[in-house]
Amino acid sequence: MTDLAFRSARELATAIATKEVSSVELLDYYLARVERLDPQVNAIVARDEAGARSAALAADLAVSRGEPLGRLHGVPVTVKDSLEVAGMRTTGGSTRWGQHVSTADADSVASLKNSGAIVFGKSNLPADARDWQTYNEIYGTTNNPWDLTRGPGGSSGGSAAALAAGLTGLELGGDTAGSIRIPAHHCGIYGLRPSYGIVPRHGSVSGHAPGTLANFDMAVLGPLGRHADDLALGLDVLAGADRDHAPAWRLDLPSPIPRSLREFRVAAWLNDPFCPVDSELVTIMKTALAAIQAEGATVIERKGPVGLEETMNLYRPLLMAQSGLIESDDSYAQLVGLGAAEGPEGVAASELTIRFRDWHTLDERRQHSRRRWANFFRDVDVLLCPVSPTAAFPHDQRPDPGWSVRTLQVDGADRPYSDMLTWIASSSLNHLPAAVAPVGMTRHGHPVGIQVIAPYLHDRTAVHFVRCLAEVIGGFQRPPGF
Repeated sequence: MTDLAFRSARELATAIATKEVSSVELLDYYLARVERLDPQVNAIVARDEAGARSAALAADLAVSRGEPLGRLHGVPVTVKDSLEVAGMRTTGGSTRWGQHVSTADADSVASLKNSGAIVFGKSNLPADARDWQTYNEIYGTTNNPWDLTRGPGGSSGGSAAALAAGLTGLELGGDTAGSIRIPAHHCGIYGLRPSYGIVPRHGSVSGHAPGTLANFDMAVLGPLGRHADDLALGLDVLAGADRDHAPAWRLDLPSPIPRSLREFRVAAWLNDPFCPVDSELVTIMKTALAAIQAEGATVIERKGPVGLEETMNLYRPLLMAQSGLIESDDSYAQLVGLGAAEGPEGVAASELTIRFRDWHTLDERRQHSRRRWANFFRDVDVLLCPVSPTAAFPHDQRPDPGWSVRTLQVDGADRPYSDMLTWIASSSLNHLPAAVAPVGMTRHGHPVGIQVIAPYLHDRTAVHFVRCLAEVIGGFQRPPGF
């Protein structure tokens, strides 16, 4: 059964369909693992055991009757606690609506259920999904299964930790500033930030009140899994028109043109003086690159078409403008007054309270950046780059609203905590799909992932690449003790 707990979501669905195991048996097994192992990780923070068992019984009945089965039929899954699940508490990690009980499923959760998945719990996240560490006043701190003294990343940290520990079959997270990609990297699993706009986000409370209809700029929802194939399955289940566009719009993502690694044209951008990456991570990524070359892929060392500094000069103010939406009315009014002041506080306040005219100017610059990326991908199929400058780092919960207190260790030197933004910015800013795949371990036993960026709407190309990569270098490894 331990091997069963770590199978891919597709393999679990097949096991249920062929009656190797029932949905109820698999649900009970995952719940038993949660009871036994999650106290040391604190990944799954809310459960609906009664509702899940009822759904699992119905799933088994459908199998016994020979009824048509969905792609995730009977598979127990969990979702980030920023997503509404009918009848469950949905906090977004925030005390502002920590007692909110959802009356309807988020659109993406409904997609999971419509595919036959059994949603049995919620995974932890930082308050308002605004950190690369996962802790909040409601549910406490989530630990990395590979090293309990370190965090699993954020904001989908509970999602990644639950998967790595073998506590769930599949996870659904969100990503605006690396919130899927960084946890996948830190926990040694797979994650996909889809192209912006292809997965409906209604029912997400990441930083905004339940019931909000307007979309956040650059924010997406996407799958996390233990196997590369989980990303393909998750994309198939989640992507599609939202409720307003469903009467007329259809999504037909292009299939990847390269069929194997030897057919891929790969650009590699593994380090940059603007945001140095720890040398051990660079060495691990270079080893993966050598394996790709050995399979016959065309590999060139080439930076992206827009440099990291130029990207950050555009991405950061757009991200800060979005962050201003989260502030309370009183706090926002104070920031408006402070925005006229000189110095760092005045600059930060003005970014949080940006005028629409200025925001539109930034967006126009973004559209030119997107055009440059589209031209770049005429010559290559994917770009490989780091996810972040470091592997998982120790817990550091010092208050740091301006990212001026915490630091990262890169080759023994202190680097700004805000460097966590830099390598994930290109995909977020330019609406590009980016998959993360595990490619090795540090000497201290911490996972290392690599980011695979593909052209806009070519999500299947990124996913296919990581599937091919897994066949060559292997994929997910089980943490000791789990």
